[in-house]
Amino acid sequence: MARKAPVPSTVPASTAPTPMGPEPEIVNVASHRVACDGVGGALGHPKVFLELGTDGQVDCPYCDRRFVLTTKSAHAPGVYEDSHGH
Repeated sequence: MARKAPVPSTVPASTAPTPMGPEPEIVNVASHRVACDGVGGALGHPKVFLELGTDGQVDCPYCDRRFVLTTKSAHAPGVYEDSHGH
């Protein structure tokens, strides 16, 4: 008995899953060390302390936030900057 060829997917390209997730939320920071707890409260995640790499950025392992070193930072909910290096 001959095998049938696989049927191509009929999922429209606009709804097909993409290999990468959503674009990260960019959070500008002025410190090389930040802490992130998501949006805080019950909707957040455990607070994690992150060090920006040599490229001046780091991604939070829990949420879609990318912290980017800049001279113009703005306070974002659930983000704590350490200006003292502790």
